Amino acid sequence: MLRIVTGVLLCLLVQLAIAAPARIDGVRAWRAPDSTRLVFDLSAPVTYNMFTLDSPSRVVIDVDNVAVAKGIADPALAGTPVSAVRYGSRGNGVRVVLDLRGSVQPRSFLLPKHGDKADRLVIDLFDNKPAASAPTSTASTSSAAASSKPVVTQALDDLIPGKRDIIIAVDAGHGGEDPGAIGPGKIQEKAIVLAISQQLVDMINREPGYKAHLVRTGDYYIPLRNRRDKARQLRADLFVSVHADAFKNPSAAGASVFALSRSGATSETARFLAQKENEADLIGGVGGVNLNEVDNVLAGVLVDLSMTATLTNSLQVGDRVLKEMGKITKLHKNQVEQAGFAVLKSPDVPSILVETGFISNPQEAQKLNTPSHRRALAEAIFRGIKDYFYDVPPAGTHIAWVKSQGGKQQHYTIASGDTLSDIAKRHNISLAKLLEHNGLEPSAVIRVGQKLVIPSS
Repeated sequence: MLRIVTGVLLCLLVQLAIAAPARIDGVRAWRAPDSTRLVFDLSAPVTYNMFTLDSPSRVVIDVDNVAVAKGIADPALAGTPVSAVRYGSRGNGVRVVLDLRGSVQPRSFLLPKHGDKADRLVIDLFDNKPAASAPTSTASTSSAAASSKPVVTQALDDLIPGKRDIIIAVDAGHGGEDPGAIGPGKIQEKAIVLAISQQLVDMINREPGYKAHLVRTGDYYIPLRNRRDKARQLRADLFVSVHADAFKNPSAAGASVFALSRSGATSETARFLAQKENEADLIGGVGGVNLNEVDNVLAGVLVDLSMTATLTNSLQVGDRVLKEMGKITKLHKNQVEQAGFAVLKSPDVPSILVETGFISNPQEAQKLNTPSHRRALAEAIFRGIKDYFYDVPPAGTHIAWVKSQGGKQQHYTIASGDTLSDIAKRHNISLAKLLEHNGLEPSAVIRVGQKLVIPSS
């Protein structure tokens, strides 16, 4: 009898544990340029249903068998389309209502518990883009002319020296609910690499013949393939993803540069062919051939050739960057490493991933948390990039024209924080040569906005 009673009690306890509701422990929000992400932290897995309501605009999420933790804080909603987050009881669950300032396109998914991350419910709210007005019949001729204008402009740009910049896409790793590695003092990789990337972009954009774009401009997350695709949309000449490594052994140290592995390239070739119907854009690395206009065998050859050339270029620019970084910081490996990073899998944009140091190493974390060291890292990365592109400048670029003129002098506009020695180092010339070329004394005071002549190196 005792065994029966004990067994019944155990069954009841198990049923009660199963029936115990999960909790919504917190909610966080991040704003991206074209979307807003809300993440609900959960104590256990849940099921839910989401729908929208109009007049006024709302997103409603019904979560089953869940309760809201006491004292849950409101997320930071400034600058987002969400004006308020409200909770209400609904049977054994909760109805969450997102009051909106306007209509959005919502998407949702669950993330299972992983490592130190709890179960999460993710709500992405994509901004509604204003519909383009349809052209009238009287404007059909001018519309056709307008649509052909970019082609004509590109052709002219290729003929006129200085009209084509080298485009660099700079990607700060992680972001938003993904902090990346956490170092001593709880410094976060996402913040460190964004600061380095911002400095790198600023340096690139001050250099004649170059144009840089940040892939992630703030604290929000971008899926890995979207980062790569952003570089392709920009028709970038180079994609640089910036990270700060971590390892279980805190003594691990040194910077690294990665390119895509050969096996990664092979798998990505197959993926691109499988998605050929949805990849109607031009593959710039194979001479502007549209893969939808060729058979599968030829498409495979073209993509493989493109990726082989891209990998070769990636290894070459990575080697230049690594050598420059070795001048200002310890290296983890003395050669460019290769791995199957998803963010590097572009068939036509040379791509490198730069690990600026081990944030898990207390000494390196302290350096990475210092603006001067981050600036030195950015300068080293850019020196490597410039060294590579001066050797093999893309046709029709300002840098190709400068090289054809025998390294004709350039101009540089002084920005806040610049020193003459830094400017000389960045352009691979001696300080004495820079001073002499500009008629300056070693004790000269420079000002923001002042223009310097940069002699050929």
